[in-house]
Amino acid sequence: MKLFFRIIMVGAVIFYCCSCGNVRSGGWGRASAGGDGDFEVQESARQYVDTAMGTVIQQTVYASEETASAFFQEAMALLTGLEQEELSWRLDTSEVWQINASAGNEEGCSISEEMEALLQECLELYGRSGGAFDITLGPLTRLWNIDKWAAGGEEVKNDFRPPSAEELRYALGLCGSDRVRLVPAVSEGEEARIFLPEGMQLDLGAVGKGLALSRLSGLLEEEAGVSGAVISLGGSILTFGGKPDGSSWKVGIVNPFDTSSNVGILSLEGQWCVSTSGDYERYVEADGVRYHHILNPDTGYPAESEVRGVSILTKDGLLSDGLSTACFLLGSERGMELAEEYGVEVLFVLSDGSIVMSEGMEAYFTEL
Repeated sequence: MKLFFRIIMVGAVIFYCCSCGNVRSGGWGRASAGGDGDFEVQESARQYVDTAMGTVIQQTVYASEETASAFFQEAMALLTGLEQEELSWRLDTSEVWQINASAGNEEGCSISEEMEALLQECLELYGRSGGAFDITLGPLTRLWNIDKWAAGGEEVKNDFRPPSAEELRYALGLCGSDRVRLVPAVSEGEEARIFLPEGMQLDLGAVGKGLALSRLSGLLEEEAGVSGAVISLGGSILTFGGKPDGSSWKVGIVNPFDTSSNVGILSLEGQWCVSTSGDYERYVEADGVRYHHILNPDTGYPAESEVRGVSILTKDGLLSDGLSTACFLLGSERGMELAEEYGVEVLFVLSDGSIVMSEGMEAYFTEL
């Protein structure tokens, strides 16, 4: 992927991608598929909507009714298990909770092969992003608790106050992926172990939905009866296979200045993952200042840059999710370089209303 900058002014055209296999990347907590009359619904398209992992899950599956229904149930069980058994920092049944509970323990915590592989990728991204991507920001994210304020009503939001400088300094002192010690298993039958300093807490929210996309992709590959599917996890999108009429999957990239519209559409064929991070997704305002959920590990405050939204296109769900956060924090120039290092396509929506994208993204993106 060559480094390439193309500037396109963002239009305010309202276009809502909906119905069979047409979804939006970058929304949060709401359905973006479904609806009548926008596209012709084909008989083999089965649509399902549910919630898991704190977000809306939408599935459009091309299969017989029996096969599609069975896949939907299996997919929801996978997502529920992923949250409850592996990723949640709130549930004591999860591996992340157990790791966090071991912080400061000299014996550390044993971890599964799957968790070891996930953490190794996260720590590698931490290093390659110069520390911008950091899974140890648990104390900081809990301090801000943006999700609570973003989901609350106006009365709740009016009570919001940003943390004090002293609170931020203390929380930041507990963070830093360079202080995590991951010891791989050295012989068969052994388990890898992780050691966290006292007070450190992992938060894998920046890669959770991306990991889910990768797991769902594997599930689809094992299901011969599904010819195609598109699955949305609140802004992270998986496309798989194809539609009976041979048309492309359509993924809308949300306009950060008007989230009821899109800046453009990605036309995709086969298996792809699209993840979007933006300052418009989860935020609260106080005294005219918007405080969003993407926190800068250097300052402890919500990240400030010329970027309003970042979309990553790649075959790997975990990378798409993690890199969308890392590239948002790094800004368009350094973020473009990081995307090139990983061989993924990237699109930035900037605060001046322009778009910067990688050269390879141009083959898929159509401006609206």
